[in-house]
Amino acid sequence: AGADHLIDAATQDIRTEMKALGGADVVYDPVGGDQFEAAFRACRPEARILTIGFASGSVPQIKANHLLVKNLTVMGLYWGGYLGFRPEVLTRSLATLFDWHAAGRLRPHVSLVLPLERAAEGLDLLRRRAATGKVVIRI
Repeated sequence: AGADHLIDAATQDIRTEMKALGGADVVYDPVGGDQFEAAFRACRPEARILTIGFASGSVPQIKANHLLVKNLTVMGLYWGGYLGFRPEVLTRSLATLFDWHAAGRLRPHVSLVLPLERAAEGLDLLRRRAATGKVVIRI
């Protein structure tokens, strides 16, 4: 999909691998937990971390002194929260995404298409983190 490097979090240590590549300037974290901690510790000075979720079920606690030592910036983003205070942001961003998809700039990887009666199977794949891409339920 165009990545220069791949780190398999199931078998490799994120911090060690990222450090070997020179560290991270930007971290996009939808997982939280131990993976957040490893990525946080592998950040280069002045890195930025975008926290968007806690799929691991664990919300990380950030030590402020570590932010100071490396001059790190951590930002939280709850996209759905914009419905309450700036819904036009959602409208514009969705329009942009659909335009990019129509133009072929975005090509999500669909690993499985299932009929509605097999929706539980698709959800189970997501729950077990066994899907390699999007799971589509066809109605």
